[in-house]
Amino acid sequence: MNVCFACGSDNPRGLHLQFRFEGDEYVAEFTPEDWHQGWAGMVHGGLIATLLDEVMTRLCWERGLNVATAQLDIRYKQPVPIGRKTVTRGRINRCRGPFVEAAAETYFEDGSLVASALGKFMAPR
Repeated sequence: MNVCFACGSDNPRGLHLQFRFEGDEYVAEFTPEDWHQGWAGMVHGGLIATLLDEVMTRLCWERGLNVATAQLDIRYKQPVPIGRKTVTRGRINRCRGPFVEAAAETYFEDGSLVASALGKFMAPR
């Protein structure tokens, strides 16, 4: 079964993210529904963190790098209302030995920044 919370097609409450490449960037779109709510009418911040983390981690996997998240630094810029589509874009900044540094941003369709993240990834023990 494909039950990953972020991308699993068999998870009835998952995000069902689908990914694509746009140049060197890895991209996923997401439109939140009522059950993604944190504060009244707004997406839970942890879901935004999930979007950022997932696009960076999956990009590493797509590039043949078997890694897991070791550190995630997120900067939130504005809340996401339920029903408003977002686009998350990630890229690898640097690979150094078993470590990978990546960055990602989540935007609204009009290009305004929702949140940004820097991630450090390493091969699991």
